[in-house]
Amino acid sequence: MSGVENAWMLMMSMSQGDKLPRSVPRGMLGRIWRFASAHHRMLYGFLALTTVSAVIAVGVPVLAGKVVDAIVHRNGLGTVIVIAAAIAGLAVVDSLSGLAERWMSSRIGEGLIYDLRRAVFSHVQSMPVAFFTRTRTGSLVSRLNNDVIGAQRAFTSTLSGLVTNVIQLVLTVAVMITLAWQVTLLALVLLPIFILPARRMGRTIAALQRESAGLNAAMTGQMTERFSAGGATLVKLFGRPEAEAEEFGDRADRVRAIGVRTAMANRVFMTALTLVSQLAQAMVYGVGGWLAITGRIDAGTVVSLALLLTRLYGPLTQLANARVDVMSALVSFERVFEVLDLPPSIVERADPTPLPAHEAVGVRLEAVRFTYPGAEEVSLASLEEVATLDRTENAEVLHGVDLEVRPGQMLALVGPSGAGKSTIASLVPRLYDVDSGAVELGGPGAWTDIRDLSFADLRGAVGVVTQDGHLFHDTVAGNLRYAKPDATDAELFTALERARLGPLVRQLPEGLDTVIGERGYRLSGGERQRLTIARLLLAAPRVVILDEATAHLDSESEVAVQEALAEALVGRTAIVIAHRLSTIRSADSIAVVEDGRVVEQGPHELLLARGGRYADLHHTQFAPAA
Repeated sequence: MSGVENAWMLMMSMSQGDKLPRSVPRGMLGRIWRFASAHHRMLYGFLALTTVSAVIAVGVPVLAGKVVDAIVHRNGLGTVIVIAAAIAGLAVVDSLSGLAERWMSSRIGEGLIYDLRRAVFSHVQSMPVAFFTRTRTGSLVSRLNNDVIGAQRAFTSTLSGLVTNVIQLVLTVAVMITLAWQVTLLALVLLPIFILPARRMGRTIAALQRESAGLNAAMTGQMTERFSAGGATLVKLFGRPEAEAEEFGDRADRVRAIGVRTAMANRVFMTALTLVSQLAQAMVYGVGGWLAITGRIDAGTVVSLALLLTRLYGPLTQLANARVDVMSALVSFERVFEVLDLPPSIVERADPTPLPAHEAVGVRLEAVRFTYPGAEEVSLASLEEVATLDRTENAEVLHGVDLEVRPGQMLALVGPSGAGKSTIASLVPRLYDVDSGAVELGGPGAWTDIRDLSFADLRGAVGVVTQDGHLFHDTVAGNLRYAKPDATDAELFTALERARLGPLVRQLPEGLDTVIGERGYRLSGGERQRLTIARLLLAAPRVVILDEATAHLDSESEVAVQEALAEALVGRTAIVIAHRLSTIRSADSIAVVEDGRVVEQGPHELLLARGGRYADLHHTQFAPAA
């Protein structure tokens, strides 16, 4: 690599210097080595090969000078051939070691990316729902892509560069001093002419790059939102495609202008460095030529010095900025570890209590108090893309709630929006943990706190259908088998028939293999909901929670979904949140929730007879129109 190219790399890395930490966080290097140690043998071989490449890079110019000396002094054709053969042999060795080095580099780098991505993905999957409600998805994905790749470069680029440059610099300086100390001294004196422009121009280009990155991020955000099914529909419904195109065009135009300015700044810098490099070469030939003519050095030494000059400025400029390179890599590791260090607030016990299999279970809440976790407990400012996390203390949502639904019975929760019904439903599958009190599964005389159960037992026992049940951009079969991976096609169709969706799926072009689109947008609302119910039927939970599962459906779809739900509830314990009171009249018990408290509970007829809050809600919904 030429001195100009290395100086260019220096400038680009210096452009990040104002964003880097000034020291290595305590314990960081140890954590990095724990990830890298899995590839330690490959890493040692990789460093050995980079050492070989550094030695060859210095050896070839020396041998080239020997060829010139052999020709000038007429040492014979045999000497020239031997030296030329040696140069050819080094070229072959360098090529082979380069291939081996690239193979090892890719194995180490890709292996490290795999390890880090697996670790981050698994850790993120263990985080509570509150983490995902606050985190910006794009920022989280960036940790798995950009930052992980940046961390990988610490080993495949930064580390090998440090080793190669140190060895090459030491050997180059030693050889040049041996050949002509005067030329070596002049070469070192010219070094600031390489470094100072790099620092100055680096800041200018860094500012342009940051502005460009911000505009590109804005364009990406606009495209992501507008190209989703929901976003595209909104744009069309409000007739704003021209306005969207104009806004996007304005941003793209600014990016174009910055691109032109950046290209010119780069060209000016490259031209200046090329000139400095050529002046340095001229200096070597001038001073070295004078020394050769006066008989102080050989002609071949001048050639060796000129070639070694390119091996001098590169390592010097890169090592002068080694801290920036190292810290850049450490920033990526720090951002990855930042996610890994965020502890999951919901953890599984080391010795969980087993839940008896194949037994009907009920649900009981005892004196449950709950407050949604604050941002500092579950999130990171960098993942929310804010300067500081919101430190506002959340108010308590549930205040001593007592509820019980026995095995095989149905409990309905009713009340105004924001009363706490969905919060109660989210505590049963342990999407959140209670602050005090307990949520239990079991039956009379044998209740078990869900915090004592394994995640597998709890997930197998409790199933949930929400008003916007999520579906993946996958086939019908793929979405269903998420609940039961080993399910046969016959089992899938049985579940679909029970969910009143069998005839529709049989009519689809690819049947079970039909891709339903992102969030299932290729299906109607009622069809999506019935598909989530079919998935629930495959999972066969013993407790079913329905959180306003028919809230946004038309009358016809609601009838079909209600039939599917009735099938899903047969023989199971159920907790149903319903806005339409007509759907829960047959519930064994109805609890009216207001302001985080159960203010009334009993069967439909009893609550009507009491004339209390439930009777008021019922009268409001079913009062004859004036």
